[in-house]
Amino acid sequence: MANEERIALFLDYENLALGARDHLGGDFELKPVMDALAERGRVVVRRAYADWSYFDEDRRMLTRAQVELIEMTQRMGASRKNAADIKMAVDAIEMAFSKDYISTFVICTGDSDFTPLVLKLRELDKRVIGFGVRDSTSKMLPPACDEFLYYDNLEGVEPVPTKESAANGPGKKSGRSRKSTAEEGSRTSPPAEAPAETAAETADPGDATDEATDESAAPDLAVLVAQTVSGLQSSLAGEVTASVLKRTLVRKDPTFSEADYGFRAFGELLRHLADRNVIELSEGPAKGDPEILLPEAGDKEEAFALLRSVVDELSKGQESVPLSGLKDQLRRKEPGFSEKKLGYRSFLQFSRAAATEGVITLDWSDIDKDYLLETVG
Repeated sequence: MANEERIALFLDYENLALGARDHLGGDFELKPVMDALAERGRVVVRRAYADWSYFDEDRRMLTRAQVELIEMTQRMGASRKNAADIKMAVDAIEMAFSKDYISTFVICTGDSDFTPLVLKLRELDKRVIGFGVRDSTSKMLPPACDEFLYYDNLEGVEPVPTKESAANGPGKKSGRSRKSTAEEGSRTSPPAEAPAETAAETADPGDATDEATDESAAPDLAVLVAQTVSGLQSSLAGEVTASVLKRTLVRKDPTFSEADYGFRAFGELLRHLADRNVIELSEGPAKGDPEILLPEAGDKEEAFALLRSVVDELSKGQESVPLSGLKDQLRRKEPGFSEKKLGYRSFLQFSRAAATEGVITLDWSDIDKDYLLETVG
């Protein structure tokens, strides 16, 4: 743990909440942010700044996540917003000087006013990660950060099909915008770029376990491990070892225990998943701490051909096929299909690769609030 990043999280909450409401059609959720940070280090400070009289439900959600709420009781308008911004910037700089053990500052906002803060923190030899809703994030802020993550693209931020679009069926345009209310854990997609898979597709039992039926290897465990390894591979410079994976899983869920799944040790759990081709194990830097990889099984050309054939079938008599729900159609035709076997983190990423190869076209529709696919040629 000595080499782990110590992270201080600062949330410009009004910017995030209004950005999620106005551009994603739903409420801001902290869990996708915390899961992404769990793959990068230990979050030792959590603070959110706002006039909480305007965010009563959000306050309960943040309190349950052990976030310190900094109250900025001001009048509505620029003076209140500026007061919260100044307080957040002052606290961050004070912490950078007073707490040397904090190596990474996470600034959650899309406001360009925080660019000088980001630059000053980097000048003080702190790593800075930015978070923001894509369409409410200034173009000046991301280049100033060491890393910038769009909330829209985080694992767990999902679109919610409206009744109108569901009734229209594949390829038919709804002609109406998506409603702004959503069930917990689900979100609408932004116009620019966002995961466009359904919640059922994201929590896909077949991706990780395929034909495994052992009750001790619960499908959600296999998906959790596969997604976490994929995230660690993207964020870590070195190899992903069993000890790193275990610490990350516990960060995501402090109650995590392999015993709850019927395993006596974490190594036994890993061997079980390796036997089912969820992960691969190889010799690590220390004895008893193997390196963990995701298997790259399957044929990409065959997968692209499957996608093309399904889109062809669904688009007969229609203009195009929406991405939402398409993965279920592929699995009806080929039950063993899994984009994660091919090295893709999501079905959207797989579809983008197919578009890059010229198999299909993939375009965002502001009317349908979804990506639409058509075959090429």
